Amino acid sequence: MTGAPKRFAYPPNLVVVDGGQPQVAAAARALADLGIDDVALCGLAKRLEEVWLPGDEFPVILPRSSEGLYLMQRVRDEAHRFAIQAHRKRRSRAMTASELDGVPGLGPVRKTALLKHFGSLKRLRAASAEEIATVPGMGAASAAAVVAALAPREADPGMLEA
Repeated sequence: MTGAPKRFAYPPNLVVVDGGQPQVAAAARALADLGIDDVALCGLAKRLEEVWLPGDEFPVILPRSSEGLYLMQRVRDEAHRFAIQAHRKRRSRAMTASELDGVPGLGPVRKTALLKHFGSLKRLRAASAEEIATVPGMGAASAAAVVAALAPREADPGMLEA
């Protein structure tokens, strides 16, 4: 990956918004703010499966057996599935992440030993390097690394001047 922004192979022809008239209006404003005027926009409201177009006072009602409605429902459902999967993945990562993960030389066994000994990250943060070094498997250098990693970070005084 080069770090260059990703682009579509060709510009999209249609943006489908999950929602009704207010969501379509907000999306239309966002597209207008970006200077995009050559992309069609519509919204699919879940309650009655209404299709909303920007600026229209009333929705388009597609027949329940319409292939077009079926396609839009599938697009919406896939967007929901993708968003839920991404949210669960991010939440799962956050649930298993620890401030101790970045400490060099501190693997899962030593992290577990520290948390078992001190009972919580808060108590570990309050401990001195000497107290941490008393935990089986921890040496003075590792204890100092833990203290440094858990030390509160102060704001850079140069950053406050503007």
